[in-house]
Formats: sequence, structure tokens, C-alpha cells
Amino acid sequence: MTTLVTGASGFIGSAVVRKLLQRGRSVRCYVEPGAPMVNLDGLDLDIVYGDINDRQRVGAALDGCDVLYHLAGLYRLWLPNSAVIYEVNVEGTKTVLFAAMRANLDKVVYTSSIAAVGLSDDGELSDETTRFNTWDDANHYVRSKYLSECDALRFAAEGVPIVVVNPAFPFGERDIGPTPTGKLIVEALAGRVPGYPAGGINVVDVEDVAEAHVLAEERGVVGDRYILGNHNLSYKEFYELVSEVGGVAPVRRKLPPRLLAGVGWVAEKYGDFVQKAPPITYRSARYAARHMWYDCTKAHAQLGMPRTDLRDTMERAIRWFRGHGYA
Repeated sequence: MTTLVTGASGFIGSAVVRKLLQRGRSVRCYVEPGAPMVNLDGLDLDIVYGDINDRQRVGAALDGCDVLYHLAGLYRLWLPNSAVIYEVNVEGTKTVLFAAMRANLDKVVYTSSIAAVGLSDDGELSDETTRFNTWDDANHYVRSKYLSECDALRFAAEGVPIVVVNPAFPFGERDIGPTPTGKLIVEALAGRVPGYPAGGINVVDVEDVAEAHVLAEERGVVGDRYILGNHNLSYKEFYELVSEVGGVAPVRRKLPPRLLAGVGWVAEKYGDFVQKAPPITYRSARYAARHMWYDCTKAHAQLGMPRTDLRDTMERAIRWFRGHGYA
């Protein structure tokens, strides 16, 4: 039988494809027409091109498959037309999962995001039980991931064998976008980071995330969600590590939350005016002031998710960005 992977040419998707191939699996990749294919070069794959909202095309791609990994999504913090984010992340997910329901699959692994997990207000780490509570501060990407995960869990309640995984902030090789996450490193290496925000993030190696996807298929409980993260860092600690490993000037200035939010508001308004993505938005600035830290015990205990040394992750990510002309 064959495993279908949507979003297979992307950062996490291509890493998942490699983990499946290492297990001797036959992999079919569902890829958006015109998407860069460099991450899949040289791999023995069956490639199907199609729109994520083409239910007939997705259904045909699932023919002969026993497992689906749904990773296709739009990771953007700003677009000229925000409706596109919902069309891909929300409507696209429903399209794929309706097709999966008809295909009678053995397992579906749906890639959500820690964006769909709430943030604790009492200083405790958030976990899989923390209810989503950031709608008012959330950008369209965050809202779309929350809504699409709600749909995925409803499909699971209707009998589709779905396991949900929620990756934190992944770093590593083959971030060809680069993603907004990868840009944190690229901008720091280029000396374009004026200061660090007050908050923090959970950092994880993309290879650990990919391995945990496959472990979720093998060991995950249908209808459950698993936060795929490893290292809770303040932005100050994150940029210190990038500076040290990358051999660049450190980021020394702490940016007050109100100042950063004001800069984000102005940058976003200018971006809307010129129809160009701003370097920061108002809502992303608000998020950066919060500690997006998570208790990842469940994924480690129940799935056996690996934990790569953070310095090793950073070294490989920086080496890849520099080796491919990003920095």
C-alpha cells in the first residue's frame, strides 16, 4: 500500500517524506502546481500535482493508499488577501479530510500547529489541555490553524482515524521559503535584527518533528493531539545562540512590547498600502511579547519523540542557510 503526503515539498513535509522512505514505505506526494520541488529532488516518489481544494483530484490521489499525512498549508503572517489563508488552511483541510473519510484509511496524521494551542496566563507551561484563548490577539494564520484543527477533531469524532500533531517552531535544513520561523535566523545572520522581543518560543529540530509525525501514525491515539516541541527559550537566549553559533554580532537591545507593537502597526499599514509583506505585523509583535512555552511531555512519553541537541540544530540550520545563499 501507499502513503499519501500533502504539502510534501515543504519544510516539514519533505522531512516527513524522508522518514517514511527510510522505513521502506511507498510514498505518493500531493504537490501544488508550480511549487518548488528542490526538497524532493533525487527521491523515489510518485508525484501528483493538484489543488488542495480539488476534492476529486485529492480523492484520486488517495486511491490505493492506506495512510494520509496532511501537511499542506499556508504559513504566512501577512497576505494582500487574507481570505486565501482560510481557503487553504481551513477549506483545504476539510476537502482533504472529506476525501479521507471516503477512502477508509487506516490512519491520518493531521499537522496543526502550536498556534492552535492556548497560552497559559498563570506562568505555567501550556500543554494539550490548554484551551485556545488568543483569538483577539491572533493573526489570520493563527486563527486558520485553530479553525482547521477544530474541523480535524470533528472528523475524528465521526470515525476518521485522525491523530493531530502540533509542531512548535522548527529549524533545520531545507527551509527553502524561508518560513517566518527560519527568517528569525536569516535576519539575525544578516544583522537586520534591531533588538529582541520580551517573550519566548519553543524551538525544535525539524528532523525531530518529522520523526514524531511517523511515530504519531504508529503510536498515536486517534482523536488526541500531541505538541511537538523541545526547548523553551526566551528570544534573548535564542538570539544569543544564533550569534554565538553563527559568529555574528549579538542582539543586545530589548524591545519594549508597546514600542514593538507600534512599529508592527506602522509596518503593517505601510505593507497594506504598497501591497508588500511587512517585516513585522501588529499582531505578530503582540505575540512576540508573550512566552509561547509548552510542556511537551506527552509527545515524548507516548510517542517516543526524539530530542536533538539545540546547538546541533542551530549549526545545521545556519550551515544550510549560508550554503544556499540565504545568509
